[in-house]
Amino acid sequence: MNNTLITKDAFGILKELAKNNNKEWFEKNKPIFKQHEVGVKSFFLALQEHLDVHDEIEKMKMFRIYRDVRFSKDKTPYKTHFAASFSRLGARLRGGYYLQLRPGGSFAATGFWGPEKEDLFRIRKEFEMDATEFRNVINEKSFKQIWGDLVGEEVKTAPKGFDKEHPNIDLIKRKQFIFVRNFTDSQVHSKDFLQEVDKSFKAIRPYFDLMSDVLTTNLNGESLLD
Repeated sequence: MNNTLITKDAFGILKELAKNNNKEWFEKNKPIFKQHEVGVKSFFLALQEHLDVHDEIEKMKMFRIYRDVRFSKDKTPYKTHFAASFSRLGARLRGGYYLQLRPGGSFAATGFWGPEKEDLFRIRKEFEMDATEFRNVINEKSFKQIWGDLVGEEVKTAPKGFDKEHPNIDLIKRKQFIFVRNFTDSQVHSKDFLQEVDKSFKAIRPYFDLMSDVLTTNLNGESLLD
């Protein structure tokens, strides 16, 4: 199987699973599903190899198809997508990559989903001091063409200890710092899809480099890693 191609058949089995999201159907069709799962995992591993050319990836994690329904109103037992995350290496390289493949709903995401309390405070203090470089990076034309606008959850008002009238309050209020790029099914099945995802992730590096510098230094610019 071509490990650089997401086939229409791989999406076909996900569509069938979406229509028959129950244990009986899944167990009957599990051998076919596993065959496609192996093919998609090969794609994720190939993407990891591409990422390692311009970044340092510690690990690739492909998420299991089984849903945790313990605290969910939705009791369907299986996810209807394939997904993987790619963790960067070491304390000095911050941020992460994520790719989800689902018929009609595929996307790449990158950034900071849930910064730890100390990291979030450090980011906010950086914005309180100056957000010029940050805004320059995320508003750069070629970057914005690929990733669009910064998204993610935010608090309703100013966090404790911050001025709600601060000129950078739009950034200070954020709890997540994420960028998302959506893909059509035809893009996913294209022979160039792996290269396109890799190109997109490579384009996020100025953002990661800046945020890594912020999160590994204090407000005086002194390293926290020494």
